[in-house]
Amino acid sequence: MKFSIQSLYTWYRNLLRNPKYRWWIILGTLLYFVSPIDLVPDFFPIVGEVDDIMLLTLLVSEMSQILIEGFKARKGNVDAKAPSTTEDSTSSANTIDIDAVSVK
Repeated sequence: MKFSIQSLYTWYRNLLRNPKYRWWIILGTLLYFVSPIDLVPDFFPIVGEVDDIMLLTLLVSEMSQILIEGFKARKGNVDAKAPSTTEDSTSSANTIDIDAVSVK
Protein backbone atom coordinates (compact mmCIF):
# COMPACT_ATOMS: atom_id res chain seq x y z
CA MET A 1 0.00 0.00 0.00
CA LYS A 2 1.46 3.32 -1.07
CA PHE A 3 1.27 6.30 1.26
CA SER A 4 0.76 9.71 -0.25
CA ILE A 5 -0.04 13.13 1.11
CA GLN A 6 -2.86 13.47 -1.43
CA SER A 7 -4.62 10.34 -0.16
CA LEU A 8 -4.28 11.55 3.44
CA TYR A 9 -5.67 14.96 2.44
CA THR A 10 -8.61 13.34 0.60
CA TRP A 11 -9.38 11.10 3.58
CA TYR A 12 -9.30 14.05 6.01
CA ARG A 13 -11.42 16.21 3.71
CA ASN A 14 -14.05 13.50 3.24
CA LEU A 15 -14.27 12.95 7.00
CA LEU A 16 -14.79 16.67 7.56
CA ARG A 17 -17.59 16.75 5.02
CA ASN A 18 -19.37 13.81 6.68
CA PRO A 19 -21.83 15.31 9.19
CA LYS A 20 -21.62 12.22 11.39
CA TYR A 21 -17.89 12.65 12.08
CA ARG A 22 -17.37 16.39 11.46
CA TRP A 23 -17.28 17.61 15.06
CA TRP A 24 -15.14 14.69 16.21
CA ILE A 25 -12.56 15.46 13.52
CA ILE A 26 -12.58 19.18 14.36
CA LEU A 27 -12.13 18.43 18.06
CA GLY A 28 -9.38 15.87 17.32
CA THR A 29 -7.55 18.31 15.07
CA LEU A 30 -7.66 21.06 17.67
CA LEU A 31 -6.49 18.65 20.38
CA TYR A 32 -3.62 17.50 18.15
CA PHE A 33 -2.69 21.13 17.57
CA VAL A 34 -2.38 21.93 21.29
CA SER A 35 -1.10 18.50 22.36
CA PRO A 36 2.59 18.02 23.19
CA ILE A 37 2.41 14.59 21.49
CA ASP A 38 2.95 15.15 17.76
CA LEU A 39 3.99 13.28 14.66
CA VAL A 40 7.11 15.45 14.67
CA PRO A 41 7.85 16.89 18.15
CA ASP A 42 7.75 20.67 18.47
CA PHE A 43 11.21 20.94 20.03
CA PHE A 44 12.76 20.53 16.56
CA PRO A 45 13.21 24.15 15.43
CA ILE A 46 11.26 24.43 12.17
CA VAL A 47 10.15 20.93 11.22
CA GLY A 48 8.29 20.48 14.50
CA GLU A 49 5.86 23.27 13.73
CA VAL A 50 5.33 22.38 10.07
CA ASP A 51 2.94 19.47 10.75
CA ASP A 52 0.89 21.63 13.14
CA ILE A 53 0.72 24.50 10.67
CA MET A 54 -0.24 22.22 7.77
CA LEU A 55 -3.02 20.55 9.76
CA LEU A 56 -4.35 23.85 11.10
CA THR A 57 -4.28 25.38 7.59
CA LEU A 58 -6.17 22.38 6.20
CA LEU A 59 -8.75 22.61 9.00
CA VAL A 60 -9.31 26.35 8.50
CA SER A 61 -9.59 26.07 4.71
CA GLU A 62 -12.01 23.14 4.82
CA MET A 63 -14.14 24.72 7.55
CA SER A 64 -14.31 27.99 5.60
CA GLN A 65 -15.49 26.08 2.51
CA ILE A 66 -18.13 24.28 4.57
CA LEU A 67 -19.31 27.59 6.06
CA ILE A 68 -19.46 29.27 2.64
CA GLU A 69 -21.50 26.37 1.23
CA GLY A 70 -23.80 26.58 4.26
CA PHE A 71 -24.36 30.32 3.77
CA LYS A 72 -25.03 29.80 0.07
CA ALA A 73 -27.51 27.03 0.81
CA ARG A 74 -29.24 29.19 3.41
CA LYS A 75 -29.56 32.05 0.92
CA GLY A 76 -30.68 29.70 -1.86
CA ASN A 77 -27.65 30.25 -4.10
CA VAL A 78 -26.77 26.57 -4.40
CA ASP A 79 -25.01 25.50 -7.61
CA ALA A 80 -27.30 22.48 -7.95
CA LYS A 81 -30.30 24.77 -8.39
CA ALA A 82 -32.16 24.23 -11.66
CA PRO A 83 -31.23 26.78 -14.34
CA SER A 84 -33.78 29.17 -15.75
CA THR A 85 -35.51 28.30 -19.00
CA THR A 86 -33.67 30.69 -21.30
CA GLU A 87 -31.70 29.81 -24.39
CA ASP A 88 -28.39 30.72 -22.70
CA SER A 89 -28.83 28.14 -19.92
CA THR A 90 -29.23 25.10 -22.18
CA SER A 91 -25.47 24.55 -22.42
CA SER A 92 -24.99 24.65 -18.63
CA ALA A 93 -27.81 22.14 -18.10
CA ASN A 94 -25.75 19.47 -19.89
CA THR A 95 -22.61 19.97 -17.76
CA ILE A 96 -21.58 17.08 -15.52
CA ASP A 97 -18.86 17.38 -12.86
CA ILE A 98 -16.87 14.22 -12.09
CA ASP A 99 -13.84 13.34 -9.97
CA ALA A 100 -11.09 11.80 -12.04
CA VAL A 101 -8.90 9.07 -10.61
CA SER A 102 -5.60 8.08 -12.17
CA VAL A 103 -5.11 4.35 -12.68
CA LYS A 104 -1.61 2.94 -12.86
